[in-house]
Amino acid sequence: MHLEELRTLLARHARPDWATAIDGVLVSKVDRPDPPAPSMSGMVLAVIAQGAKRLALGDRVYEYGPGQYLVASVDLPVTGQFTQAAPEQPALGFGLTLDPSAVAELLLQAGPGDAPRAGGGTPSAIAVSDAPPVLLDAVVRLLRLLDEPRDRAVLAPLVKREILWRLITSEQGATVRQLGLADSSLSHVSRAVRWIRENYAQPFRVEDVARMSGMSASAFYRNFQAVTAMSPIQFQKQIRLQEARLLLATHPGDVTGVGHRVGYDNPSQFSREYRRQFGAPPSRDAVRLRDAVRAPTGVLP
Repeated sequence: MHLEELRTLLARHARPDWATAIDGVLVSKVDRPDPPAPSMSGMVLAVIAQGAKRLALGDRVYEYGPGQYLVASVDLPVTGQFTQAAPEQPALGFGLTLDPSAVAELLLQAGPGDAPRAGGGTPSAIAVSDAPPVLLDAVVRLLRLLDEPRDRAVLAPLVKREILWRLITSEQGATVRQLGLADSSLSHVSRAVRWIRENYAQPFRVEDVARMSGMSASAFYRNFQAVTAMSPIQFQKQIRLQEARLLLATHPGDVTGVGHRVGYDNPSQFSREYRRQFGAPPSRDAVRLRDAVRAPTGVLP
């Protein structure tokens, strides 16, 4: 019953830009499969009501379909692809951005033993599970508020808090709980991720980023790999190539200049790594990007 109503609500409120009248809530409707496309994941919850999507993070591949949810706790470079979508049966999805401060507040308010303790090890930044009925029920009630503008301002924040709590206490709660823990290994890795994203064109020593993140070099490397499925240098390369692709969409005739701006001093290396990542050399891909009009990608279905 939850999925049936969820599909109806999503189909009714879907817009081309995925935005809704509720802050942080996204609704998607896609009517055709598409080729793999790179993007940033964001920190989100995504629930699929219809259709299916495949997401790649480093060497990990996640697939999620009707009645399943995916959580991403770090904003990472991913490659997404709708695998089941058609005009007569489009892919329909719900998304909610995750706020670390809201997670921290809920953890502080929880009674002793109410929020499960984190297990050993560092969880991956992305996880997929079947959505429990209580989570789907809360998502449906949040979407109903799109039809109830008088109640939206008061009730939407309450239902969003409920959804967060359902995630915190869910099968993938460890991934979500670490968002709200200031000294968690995920928060240390997130700090490094932000620094690399902001300084992606600069060379760096892993030891220096580890020190800035508050970890030893060995612990940092191990935890970074666990969270992102990449080494810090591989992560930097992914960011560089994604930024290059964005720049080429608006500067298709300046392949060498774009490569230099994102940190490549060697044009041949830039062209080689770009082609390996996106399946075409920069000059040819730039023409394709200029002519293409794409829907949003990333984690959200």
